[in-house]
Amino acid sequence: MGVLTVFFLALLWDLLLGEPPAKLHPVVWFGKMAGFLDKRWKRKSPLRDFLAGTLVALIVVIFALALSLLPSYLPFPLNYALAVYLLKSSFAIRSLYEHVARTVTRKVEEKRKAVSMIVSRDTRALDEAHLNSASIESLAENLNDSVIAPLFYFLLFGLPGALIYRAVNTLDAMLGYRNERHEYFGKFSARLDDILNFIPARLTVLLYLPFGGRKVLRYYRLARFKLNSDKPIAAMSAVLGVWLEKPGIYRFPGRTPENDDIGRALRVYWFIVAEWVIIISLLFATEVFPCLSP
Repeated sequence: MGVLTVFFLALLWDLLLGEPPAKLHPVVWFGKMAGFLDKRWKRKSPLRDFLAGTLVALIVVIFALALSLLPSYLPFPLNYALAVYLLKSSFAIRSLYEHVARTVTRKVEEKRKAVSMIVSRDTRALDEAHLNSASIESLAENLNDSVIAPLFYFLLFGLPGALIYRAVNTLDAMLGYRNERHEYFGKFSARLDDILNFIPARLTVLLYLPFGGRKVLRYYRLARFKLNSDKPIAAMSAVLGVWLEKPGIYRFPGRTPENDDIGRALRVYWFIVAEWVIIISLLFATEVFPCLSP
């Protein structure tokens, strides 16, 4: 058995069983640690808040690293079983599909509720077209965050890479807000997430090329609103030919997104996931990247 076997078993777990129970999910642990420490710190000054937030991020990252190293201290087959479990916890292919698939409905209020579960924006005032857009945007962005990026870092650095990426991504989701409470406390987490997502976000765009060709590159050049998150969204907009918009922040051109376009986006999603799985498998099989063995 080797790293490729661990990868395939984790993939099989994800596709057949989905997510582990929340109480046993490492990503949930990362979030609870960040939330607990966030609540305990009373805001004082920009510098102190920044330093405290940096310390919180380092604590969670060190915890993720410690978890990732546990399999190396266990005998066979427990080491492989834990490695499979931890790797599976770092990505979410089936779960992402299921959450977005719930938004494929012509009942607007039902759609509104489903979309509110996968985006941070207030969906109460969104019309049907913007609800469709928000669903597709979430799918495109999380394709990078929940699939491409964690497996990219697994490819490069093994289990520590995958879990540390997921910890940083969770920290950004919990603390990386530009509001009074988190402007300085979450700044380190947000910037670290930006750094780790820089290459994966652009790699995700490349994976869209077989489905949109030069149009994907043209839309990529339009994505100047954010450092990373708008790049996969621009690529999905290009492939589907629909406008995707977060009002006041970005808008990519195209026709009005309809309910059926969410289903089309999900089909594109599966093609890109398959493409990425094949690439990873070939790279592991040919040992192009020296990866830490579980």
